Amino acid sequence: MGSLGLRPIDTMTKIGQKNSTVVVIEQEQEQEPASPATRLFHTKTLNCHIIAILGCTTKINRDVIKKGLESTLINHPRFSSVPVVDEKKGVRKWMKTTINVEEHIVCPNLDPDMDSPDEFLENYTSNLTTIPLDLTKPLWEVHILNFKTSEANAIGILKLHHSIGDGMSIISLILACTRKASDPEALPTIPSSTKKEKNDVGFFRRFCYYVWFLCMVFWYTAVDAVLFLATVLFLKDTETPMKGGAGVEHSPKRLVHVTISLDDMKIVKNALSMTINDVVMGMAQAGFSRYLNRRYGKKNGKGSSKTNNLPKNIRLRGSIVFNIRPSTGIKALAEMMEKKSKAKWGNKIGYVLTRIPISLPDNPLDYIRQAKTIIDRKKLSLESRFSFSTAKLTQDIFGSKVAAKVTRRVLSSTTVLISNVVGPQEEITFFGHKLAYVAPTTFGLPYAVTIHFQSYCNKMTISMSVDPEVIPDPYQLLDDLQDSLQMFKEVVTKQDTIGV
Repeated sequence: MGSLGLRPIDTMTKIGQKNSTVVVIEQEQEQEPASPATRLFHTKTLNCHIIAILGCTTKINRDVIKKGLESTLINHPRFSSVPVVDEKKGVRKWMKTTINVEEHIVCPNLDPDMDSPDEFLENYTSNLTTIPLDLTKPLWEVHILNFKTSEANAIGILKLHHSIGDGMSIISLILACTRKASDPEALPTIPSSTKKEKNDVGFFRRFCYYVWFLCMVFWYTAVDAVLFLATVLFLKDTETPMKGGAGVEHSPKRLVHVTISLDDMKIVKNALSMTINDVVMGMAQAGFSRYLNRRYGKKNGKGSSKTNNLPKNIRLRGSIVFNIRPSTGIKALAEMMEKKSKAKWGNKIGYVLTRIPISLPDNPLDYIRQAKTIIDRKKLSLESRFSFSTAKLTQDIFGSKVAAKVTRRVLSSTTVLISNVVGPQEEITFFGHKLAYVAPTTFGLPYAVTIHFQSYCNKMTISMSVDPEVIPDPYQLLDDLQDSLQMFKEVVTKQDTIGV
């Protein structure tokens, strides 16, 4: 058997720790070049992971999960390959390997009647953020926790390295492994956001509209590109109680979540003729403002949270990640795993830096209106493609380490990472186990707070990964986000009642 001098990609998960085990392969083993994003995620600077917590309504059968994984996930190339690097050529690749699913399933023997099961789950997931994955095996594992919590009768946890794929692709792949609870043969239904074109306007008006549209795209992209480059060089967010400091990406994280009513969000959305994403960003703006006002009040000893304790001119921005490659779709992914065929996959992602104004307006709905104005403006910008192209160009010229440092500099100059993922409209099962909720999150990026909104049926789960040294009261921040939605709902309901 010949050796190609291939070694696992050196991923630093703890300062001073290095994996140097050699992976020897046969010449004919299947290999695939690593994408630019994969190379970035395997640097010491951007060692990012994904954790998806699946709450189940019944006890989890380990054998059923193992059989299901063997017929689905391991048929996906990324879940049956290891990342390697040719030390002579410096080329990083994915190498196909023989996989033993048993080695990727962790099922600890737990007391089903333990005290404080919710606290145990939080401690367990927090501990997962400190334990590196074995680089000599495909970079994923499933944890089965058969004990009852306040929201579920058992917990499944999928932990994987972000180099396997972007967040949207991973969520789509998980959904491709599920089926409708009402029909075990049917894939889940994901809401579509397609818009109908209006063809009842004349040629001249359409021409003027497209000219105006292109001018706006050019202008807003240019402005965002300048602000992006300024962030690389000097522009930073205000040092608030929510912002992480140097080395925050290496600290253990606490993973917390809350489930709210998606129907309540729709009530607000419909009353204001906006979108769920507008409401989500309005909630973030209102929740952060309430939380920071309370923290500043305690710090300065200035009255209650109802008093305006906020400093003036706070600059707080959120990074919002976009998949700039067309989504493969869960049907294509399900067929790929079933037939072991190929489908588009990877980590082709960009991000935009979105201003999140911090204030306490008299009318709570101003939060959503302001958020919508910012979002609509961002929709006319190609900032996500600009950030992707900038990272790729930097990587091509200077290498992955420099590109990772530049990316980290941009991300660490902002305060929070936010994502909003649309989930299935009906209840689903994961290899026969009905899900009560899905709570995905990430860790390993230079943030003290990352927030993910994940819809499921008529519910929305808000999951957070936080540095407890920066955010010692994460449930208070969740309460502020949840209370913001109720505040919006009360205002629009009152307006409907009085006919405003």
